[in-house]
Amino acid sequence: MKILVTGAVGFIGSHAAERLQSLGHDVIGLDNFSDYYSLELKHLNAKALTAKGVTILKKDLRDDNLQDVLPKDIDYIFHFAAQPGISQSSSFQDYFSNNILATKQLIDFAETCSNLKLFVNIGTSSIYGLEAICSEDHAPKPASHYGVTKLAAEQLVLQKSREQKLLACSLRLYSVIGPRERPEKMYAKLIASGLQNEAFPLFEGSDKHLRSFTYVDDIVDGVISVIGNEAKVEGEVINLGTEIEHTTQEGIEAVESVLGKPIKLDIKPKRPGDQSRTKANIDKAKRLLNYNPQTTLLESVQQQVQWYKENFY
Repeated sequence: MKILVTGAVGFIGSHAAERLQSLGHDVIGLDNFSDYYSLELKHLNAKALTAKGVTILKKDLRDDNLQDVLPKDIDYIFHFAAQPGISQSSSFQDYFSNNILATKQLIDFAETCSNLKLFVNIGTSSIYGLEAICSEDHAPKPASHYGVTKLAAEQLVLQKSREQKLLACSLRLYSVIGPRERPEKMYAKLIASGLQNEAFPLFEGSDKHLRSFTYVDDIVDGVISVIGNEAKVEGEVINLGTEIEHTTQEGIEAVESVLGKPIKLDIKPKRPGDQSRTKANIDKAKRLLNYNPQTTLLESVQQQVQWYKENFY
């Protein structure tokens, strides 16, 4: 089958594209190669994907006429592309254009694809707000521009499902870790800090934050499991993550354990909009998709440290 993956040279998108290609699908990866974070990492991911047979197109969903550059016989769309995180360096316009306008452009293209079996929007637990511990039917209370615009993007996609214009679903992902993690994310920064003997910037009070840290391969298992289950997931919002919680402090200790050395900390002022707790409620994913993440936090960190050493250190 022919599958389009947006945000394909990003962290999770690259793993999904790679897995789908390994399963024998014809994967087209689309990415605008934003300089929001290291282009070196994105080009490294692109090189790895190209070597596996994934076609990579450098296109911006906001500006380009997708009808002119993409084939119309797409079977599935996995929409990872977004302005991520809650960085203070990102303006509301960045979130609005990359998360809402770009999604609308992609939806317009999707409606021209007569073979399309499913549009899979990749959402986020940030939609729930400062505490993401609830089921999918819980009222969203996003507390950041990222969460607000990702909720809007999700609803644009699901609107088309309600109108019976597209078969669509949205997968809300919880804190994902593993090889290729964005360099400003917690574990990537912890590993870099430890290996380079630099202080890790820790936001005040965040050492007590609770997270469902989920290994990227476990997330990809859930994402690709929608294929063949269109009737089950049509119109649905589904959480993907792990039910196991760890504090940020436990995460720091896991990295220290794998590196065999302590990590110096640089305490920073509290960051507004940061979630205090996430715990994935995955009852629905278990029921509909037989979803069952297995990788432990320590195993996840070991894989990420190994990848970092092989590629950067």
